Amino acid sequence: MGGGAIAESSQSQSDRTAANYSSSNAVDVKDGKKKKRRSRRTKQNSSTPAVSSGSVNNEIHVGETELLDNVGSNENQVPRASDVAFSSLPVMHITDQKSECEKGSLQNQHSLEADDENGSVISNCCPEAIVGCQVLKDSDVDVDPMPSHRGNGRAQRKYFASHWPEEAVTKALENGEVFKALFRVNAHNRLEAYCKIDGLPTDVLINGFLAQNRAVEGDIVAIRVDPPSLWTKMKGFTATLENPAAVNDCNLHAEAATVMQDCLKGKNKVDMDSDCPDCGHFSTPKNRLCYKNGCCSEEIVCPEFVGASDKGYLNGPCSLMSDDLGAGCFIRSDEAVYSVAKLCGIVNSFPSKRPTGRVVSIIEWSPRRNTILGFLGVKQLICSREVSSKDSKKNKFSSFSVNHEFIMLTPTDPKFPKMMLSLKSLPPHIENRLMVGDATVEMDLVAASIVDWVEESNVPEARVTHSFGRGGEIEAHIAAILYENLIDASEFAPETLSCLPHGPWEVPQKEFESRRDLRKLCIFTIDPSTATDLDDALSVETLANGISRVGVHIADVSYFVLPDTALDIDAQIRSTSVYMLQQKLPMLPPLLSDNFGSLNPGVDRLAFSMFWDINPAGEVLDRWIGRTIICSCCKLSYEQAEDIIDDRFDVRSSNFLLNNWPDLHGCFEWSDVITSVKILNEISRILKKRRLNDGALSLESPKIIFLFDEDGIPYDSVIRRRKGSEFLVEEFMLLANKTAAEVITRAYPSSALLRRHPGPNLRKLREFEAFCNRNGLMLDTSSSAQLHRSFERIRGELKNDSVMFDILMSYASRPMQLAAYFCSGDTEDGESDKSHYALAVPLYTHFTSPLRRYPDIVVHRTLAATLEAEETCMKRRESLQKLDANELTGLKCFTGVQYLKDIVESVEAQESLSAAASKHGIPSADIIADVAAHCNDRKLATRHVSDATNKLYTWALLRKKEVLCLEARVLGLGPRFMSIYIHRLAVERRIYYDDVEGLAVEWLDETSTLVLSRYTYKHHNRRGSPGKCRRLEEVAWIVSPADIGSRQNLYGRNGSDKDKVDCQIDGDVILSATSENLVVEPAVFPLTVHLLSTIPVALHAVGGDDGPIDIGARLYVSSYFR
Repeated sequence: MGGGAIAESSQSQSDRTAANYSSSNAVDVKDGKKKKRRSRRTKQNSSTPAVSSGSVNNEIHVGETELLDNVGSNENQVPRASDVAFSSLPVMHITDQKSECEKGSLQNQHSLEADDENGSVISNCCPEAIVGCQVLKDSDVDVDPMPSHRGNGRAQRKYFASHWPEEAVTKALENGEVFKALFRVNAHNRLEAYCKIDGLPTDVLINGFLAQNRAVEGDIVAIRVDPPSLWTKMKGFTATLENPAAVNDCNLHAEAATVMQDCLKGKNKVDMDSDCPDCGHFSTPKNRLCYKNGCCSEEIVCPEFVGASDKGYLNGPCSLMSDDLGAGCFIRSDEAVYSVAKLCGIVNSFPSKRPTGRVVSIIEWSPRRNTILGFLGVKQLICSREVSSKDSKKNKFSSFSVNHEFIMLTPTDPKFPKMMLSLKSLPPHIENRLMVGDATVEMDLVAASIVDWVEESNVPEARVTHSFGRGGEIEAHIAAILYENLIDASEFAPETLSCLPHGPWEVPQKEFESRRDLRKLCIFTIDPSTATDLDDALSVETLANGISRVGVHIADVSYFVLPDTALDIDAQIRSTSVYMLQQKLPMLPPLLSDNFGSLNPGVDRLAFSMFWDINPAGEVLDRWIGRTIICSCCKLSYEQAEDIIDDRFDVRSSNFLLNNWPDLHGCFEWSDVITSVKILNEISRILKKRRLNDGALSLESPKIIFLFDEDGIPYDSVIRRRKGSEFLVEEFMLLANKTAAEVITRAYPSSALLRRHPGPNLRKLREFEAFCNRNGLMLDTSSSAQLHRSFERIRGELKNDSVMFDILMSYASRPMQLAAYFCSGDTEDGESDKSHYALAVPLYTHFTSPLRRYPDIVVHRTLAATLEAEETCMKRRESLQKLDANELTGLKCFTGVQYLKDIVESVEAQESLSAAASKHGIPSADIIADVAAHCNDRKLATRHVSDATNKLYTWALLRKKEVLCLEARVLGLGPRFMSIYIHRLAVERRIYYDDVEGLAVEWLDETSTLVLSRYTYKHHNRRGSPGKCRRLEEVAWIVSPADIGSRQNLYGRNGSDKDKVDCQIDGDVILSATSENLVVEPAVFPLTVHLLSTIPVALHAVGGDDGPIDIGARLYVSSYFR
C-alpha cells in the first residue's frame, strides 16, 4: 500500500458489528438488481448501506470491514468523525470514489485518492484455501477473538491454511510460481494489504483476513497471484481522454508483447521501482534481476529467497521491496524471469484491473512484531474477578473461568490486529495491579511482542515486553516512539568514550605538516541559532576576470572516528542523530559532536575542504580537494545571514548588541563577513538556476513549527518557510556532495557509498497529472525539468491562493520515491541505476554532515584514501617518467575536473588505491552494501520518529485547546465522507456523514456536489443494522449564533493571551494557528460542498489515557437547533 493511501481507520470500525468481517455480508449491485449472498452467521449483522445519488437510504454497498477491531469494549475507540490516521502531510487521493458494480462498493470520491486503497470492500477474488484443513471463508471467522482451543467442540477447526514448507517455497520461487514481497497493510482498513512485485506497474492486493494468512505489516512473504478473471477493478479507472493516467496505461497494452519478448531475449535491463512513494532503493549487485516502472530495464543483484505454488496461478518472483528502506533483489532463474515478464505483460494488458493474490508462506518476520505499542483491555477480567471473589477470599487467576485466561491488547498502529495475551505471561508489576483490581492498567501504554499465531486462532498471541506509563503523558509517548523504532537513547558506553581525546584538545603539530593551513582565510558557519554540532563552514575569495573561489569546509570527523573502534561501531549502529523538537539524540558523543569535531568559532579545527573556481555564468573551471586546518571567525544564524542578505544588518546600529550578534574572531572585520555572505548568495542563486534548468526538481512547502511553554507543552503552532540564507547553504552543500560522489566513484567504482533517487512512480504521477488537469492546472510530467516548469507556471496561476499551491506541493511529493544509500558495485554502469532524479545528477552522495550521519564518515574515509592514492600515484609517475614538476602542477587524476582515464586505469594507480584503501579501512563492496542497508533503515526510523512526534505534539496542542476551529480545504468528496486538509496544521482528516441521526445527505453524482441538511423526524434504523446510527455531535460541532463571538468557542477553553498573538519565529512574524486574527466563521445548514471548497472545521484531541491518540475533526456549524 502506498504511503498516500487513505481508507477508513481501524479505529472507525469499532462501532460496526462483528458481521462486517465477512465478505458474505456484501450486497452486489449489478444491472440495477440487488443480489444478496446469504450467510447464517451474518443474518443479523448486515453492513450499513451508504448514500447513493440523491438520498441517504438509496445506495447499497459493502460495509467497511475491520476484522476483530470491533470486538469487545469500545472505550478506546476513536469517533468516526476523525477516523483517519494522522499524517504530517496530506494523504494522496488521486482517483474518484465511484460505485463499483462488480464489488458493490461506493467509491465516488472525486479526490486525490491513492490507488492502494479499495475503501471498504472485501473481495471474493481470492480462491478458497484447501491446504490440509477445512475450507473457510472470511465469513466463517469467529467473532470472539479469544482462542479457539478453549473448548466448545471446535478445537480442531482451522481459520487459516497451513504455510508452505520452506522447500516448497524455495522451489516455487525458482520456478517463478510465487513471488517474494514485502507485506504492507492499509493503515485505514487492515483487511487490505499490498505486495510490490518488481516489474509490475501496480501492487498486488491481498484482500481479506484469510488471504493474508497471518502475515503482519513488514513481513517478507511468498504470495501467489490469482488469475486475471479474479482481479479487482482499479478504483476510479476510466479510459477516457479526460483521464491521462488511464490512456497512458492503455497505451502500454500495445507494447506488452514487445516488452515480454525483449525481456526474454535479454535486450532490456532491469531496475527496481516501488509503488509506494515512501520507497527508496538500495544496493542491487550485478547479475541480479530487477524492474523499473513496469518494464524490463536492467540486470542487477540482491539476496535470494525462494518458495512453491499450484499450477494455474500467474506468478513470478519478486525482489525484496521495502516500503520504507528500499530493497534488494534476488537471483532469478530463467523460469522466474519468464514468469515476471509474462505477468508484466498481462498486467499491462489489463490497465483497469488490480492483481490480487494470497500469502502462502512467511519468509521473514518483520522487526515490528517485537515492538508493537498498545493498550490492554482488563475491565472485563476485573469485573469477572470481583464476581468470583464474593464466595472466596482466595482469588487467583487459576480460579477464573477458562474464558478469562486471556486479555486483549489493542495496538496503537491500526495496521496490526488485536492480540490476546495470556495472564500467565504478564509482567509481575502488571499482574500485581490486576490482582488488586486496578482498572487503571488500561490507561498505560505498553509494548508487546507477537509470540505465536497458530492456524486455529483468529488472533495472534503476544506478551507484554515493556510499560511506558500513562498514555496521556507526552513523556510516555516519546519513550514509546523511540522503543517502537529501535532508537538507541542510552548514554554512550565507557568503551566508546575511551576512544576520544582526554582533557582539552588542540590540533597536533604533525597535522600542520600534512594539511593546508587556512586559518587566515575568512571562514564562517551559517546554521540554526540553536545548533551546537557545526558540520560545515563557507568561504569565498574574489579572483581575476570575475572568477570566485568558493570554499566548503566540512568537519574532519574521520580523524577521530577510526575504523572498527568502539566509537566507530557505536556510530554505525546509531547511524544518525535523531532530532525531536525538544530533544536531540546524537550519533556521536557530545564531547566530539559539540566540541572537538564541531567547527566552533575562534578555535583551530580539522577539516576536509573543497574549493571551486566559478565564473559569472556558474561554471566550475577548476577545483581542489584536501585536508585542512581552519579557524572559523564567527557563527551566524540563518536569521542573521538573512539580515545581511536583505541589508538589515548595521554594525553601527544600537540594536546590534541587542540582537545578540555573534563575536568576531581573528583579524577580520564585519565588512569581510558581510561581503562574503552577499557574494556567496549571488553565486548560490546562479548555481540553483543552472541546476533547475538542467532538470532538477524543487518541491518546497512550508513547515509546521510548535511553540512550547515552560513545561514543554505546545501552546501554539506556526507556519514557517525556509529563508534565502538556508538555500544559500544548501546550494553549496549540494555541490560538495556531488563533487565527493564523482571523486570517490572514479577511484573506487565498485565500493563507493552513494545515494540515489529513483524516478517517480509513473502511474501515481499520471494520476496526479489527471487531478491537476481536471481542475484546470496543466501539468507536464514528461521530465523533472518540465515538471518543475509546470509548478512554476501553476505558482503564478495560484498567486492569490497560496494555500492551494502549498497543498499541491505536498501532494506532488507523493509519487516520489525515497532516496536511498547504496554501494556503487551493486548496479550496472548505467547512469540510470545511480542517478538522483530530483537533483538531476548522475552521481550523488552525502559528505557534508559527518557529525550526524554515519554514511558521511564512510565517504570521508574513501575520499582520504583517494587523496593519498592520488598523491602516491602522481609521485610515482613523476619518478618513472622523469617528468618536470611543472608538468604535473595542477594534474590530478582523481580529484580534478578532468577525468584522466589513462592514469586512473594504470597499474600504478590501482596499486596506490588498493594500498590506500587498506590503510584507511575502506570496507569491501559487500560490507558497504550492508552499511548502506542499515543506514537506510535507521534514516527511515528517524523519519517515523519525526512524524510520530509531530502527531503527538499536535494532539497535545489540541488537548490543551479542547476545541480549535480552523479552515479546511475539501480534497475528496463523496456520498459517505469527505477528505479535508487543514493547512495550518498540515494534517488531513476525514469526516463521515453517512448514517447520522438528524442529518440528511444528498449526493449529486453528475456535479459531484454534496448537500448536508438537518431534519427533525425520527430516523429509523435499517433492518439488520440495529444501533448503527451515530449522533450528530460526532460529525458536527454545533454552536448557537449567540456564542459565535465567544473566544471560548473560537480558540478553545484553555486559551490565554499568549496563545492568541502573532508569533515571532526566526525573525519572521508568522500568523499562528490560534491567532486572534484568525477568525473562522461557522457554516450553516443546509451546507453545500464542492471539491476544493473551503469549509470551517472543529478539531479536538482523541484518546490518550483511554486509547490511541488521534486528531478528531468535525464540521463547525452554527444553528439555533442544537
